Amino acid sequence: MTSLGHTLFDTAIGVCGLAWGAHGITAVQLPEPDTDATRARLLKSAGDCPEVTDLPDAVRAAITGIQALLRGEHRQLLELEFVLERLTPFQRRAYAIARAIPPGQTRTYGEVAQELGDPDLARAVGQAMGRNPFAPVVPCHRVLAAGLKPGGFSASGGALTKLRMLAIEGAVPGGTPSLFDDL
Repeated sequence: MTSLGHTLFDTAIGVCGLAWGAHGITAVQLPEPDTDATRARLLKSAGDCPEVTDLPDAVRAAITGIQALLRGEHRQLLELEFVLERLTPFQRRAYAIARAIPPGQTRTYGEVAQELGDPDLARAVGQAMGRNPFAPVVPCHRVLAAGLKPGGFSASGGALTKLRMLAIEGAVPGGTPSLFDDL
């Protein structure tokens, strides 16, 4: 990516935002109640950057991938590069584990903590997921609380948005689909 900027774009779940710099994506924003709120939250995470309409090819490709993911296509978007300097080493490791969770599957905060080497870090994993500046590309919605409960979710709509995103991906926390899923 060769420039600095941000843009908003339509998805199946609402208007999302993406900000980028010369070395990759600096933030992704899930929908807020309106476009102004989406833009404001994106820029709070990404910092001040101009709105751009003539998008670099890498940004167009990222948007196309995010739109596909939010339509229910099983895309992991591992090809997208992020600017990680603002993140702690712990966040980087936790987000790498979350990115490895395929669409339609889930893990718990405790399982991620175990993979990080310390099961007592489950709460810290939850906090890191709550601060994720790259959702849904870093799929924090696929990381659940103990007992496969949704836990918190910092996007607008909270846990209901998290459950909606999991349903779009075909995830079945607990392994048993509802009798009414096809209705």
